[in-house]
Amino acid sequence: MASTSKRKVVLITGATGGIGKATALAFAKEGCYDLALHYNSANEQTRNKLATEIKDVAESSSINFAFFQADLGNYDSVRQMHKQATCELGDIDILFNNAGSNGGQSGVQSLADVPIDVFEQSWRINTGSGILLAQLCLPHMEAQGWGRIIFDSSVAAFTGGVVGPHYASSKSAQHGFVHWLANNVAKKGVTVNAVAPALIGGTNMIGDASDEEAQKKIAQRIPVGRLGRPEEVAETVMWMVKVAYVTNKVIGVDGGYYPH
Repeated sequence: MASTSKRKVVLITGATGGIGKATALAFAKEGCYDLALHYNSANEQTRNKLATEIKDVAESSSINFAFFQADLGNYDSVRQMHKQATCELGDIDILFNNAGSNGGQSGVQSLADVPIDVFEQSWRINTGSGILLAQLCLPHMEAQGWGRIIFDSSVAAFTGGVVGPHYASSKSAQHGFVHWLANNVAKKGVTVNAVAPALIGGTNMIGDASDEEAQKKIAQRIPVGRLGRPEEVAETVMWMVKVAYVTNKVIGVDGGYYPH
């Protein structure tokens, strides 16, 4: 097992969204991580706001972080983003594949309503790019005998969900990959897991849920009676990073929605 004294580098995809932002701040509070923060289309104002929040909560004034743009539907863009991040911050020790897309479609009522191209693009963004990043990051993790790979899945992978078949099928594909890879690298000091949130406030996956009345209706489906908070997903991710005996798991963060 390699020494754990050096600062670890964390790559978070979709870092400017609700869960990505909460997770970036959770790592910043620890003070021993440098952050490679991916974004697709977030404007400069959004990125600057997150940068200010990171500086405000960071335990260490020496924390390094930088933003890296990539279209996760384009594998060449993903490769370039990984290259830029490692050149600037160093090899990736922790990969949080958080970014996701509903393809602009939610509340789908018929399979016929989702073009096959939307399925393909959803898979690339939600699953394929995460697998590619795992391929790119694993050699360093295996060489040092320590690494963490975490996917942000969804309760939709268990239940079908409320977004649509393109989204649910892309998320369930993550689970099969997690199980295979976790077994493959378990003896190499690398853990592989996923979080599976239900309906989380501050995300854009649940259609018109920005409307207060719609949120109340959605919350009624959750046993605890409310939407989840991005910080609750972030804390689960941090637990997965810290506990080396947790691997090959898909942990629901869903307010009791799906018992398993």
